[in-house]
Amino acid sequence: MRKYLGYVGASFLGSAIAVVFMLSVKHEQSETLLEIERLRAQHNQESNHLTGFATNANSMDLTVAAEKSVNAVVHVKTTFELDGGYYTFDPIRQFFFGDGMYQKAPRIGAGAGSGVIISEDGYIVTNNHVIDKASKIEVVLNNNKSFQATIIGQDPSSDLALLKVDGKDLPRILYGNSDQVKVGEWVLAVGNPFNLESTVTAGIISATGRDINILANGPNGSSAVESFIQTDAAVNPGNSGGALVNTRGELVGINTAISSKTGSFVGYSFAVPSNIAKKIVDDLLEYGAVQEAVIGIRFSPVDNDKI
Repeated sequence: MRKYLGYVGASFLGSAIAVVFMLSVKHEQSETLLEIERLRAQHNQESNHLTGFATNANSMDLTVAAEKSVNAVVHVKTTFELDGGYYTFDPIRQFFFGDGMYQKAPRIGAGAGSGVIISEDGYIVTNNHVIDKASKIEVVLNNNKSFQATIIGQDPSSDLALLKVDGKDLPRILYGNSDQVKVGEWVLAVGNPFNLESTVTAGIISATGRDINILANGPNGSSAVESFIQTDAAVNPGNSGGALVNTRGELVGINTAISSKTGSFVGYSFAVPSNIAKKIVDDLLEYGAVQEAVIGIRFSPVDNDKI
């Protein structure tokens, strides 16, 4: 009897040990699975964090801004005289007619740039250097309809000019608030580089308030105040006077200059802020010239020696 009881006790003890071992193994497996899930979740979270910027950039939709602005940016084509003509001597004319001196017709040159329609009745803002000294200005819309433009006013100190065409119900761009643009914000440059009409390029705001010392002085000897918006959106010859718009298609700048040793885009472009452009346009419309306060002082950049 004792022998059988010993067998039963040993069996019970073995079973208990087996049960405890199995429970221990299952607990360790459960802990392992939980740790694997935790690590997987942590990895996914870190991956999403690292790729968040790329995901947002890829999902950025700029088509609405392009659609709103491309039809309101025009191609400005200019004709101007390279010289006033000159007198020359023709011996054959002298032999037959006795008067060998005659005046040749002036040589004619051509230029091109861009402009932005800011009103449905045909007011267009562009760069002054695009239309300065032009004898004829043609404005071509995105649908190839063309107009002859007249100059309403010019302001060399901001390199802006206002044109007018006889049109109605024209597409236009609404002003944005250039004081609210932020470094890193996406923008589009719209214009006609190298006569490639209605070209759109994208970039970000690289800096604001840039002074690159390219503008002429204002009236009464006042210094030109430069406060360009710097972007890395590609701008080339022909883009001058075109639009810089935000992702909502609002005008935040007039593309004006590039920083380049070759004459073509190498990474940075500069635009006159829309708030300055609006002030210039309003003055040209109301007064025919830009109103500037002259208080008899000059300014210069502050550096470490002047602090």
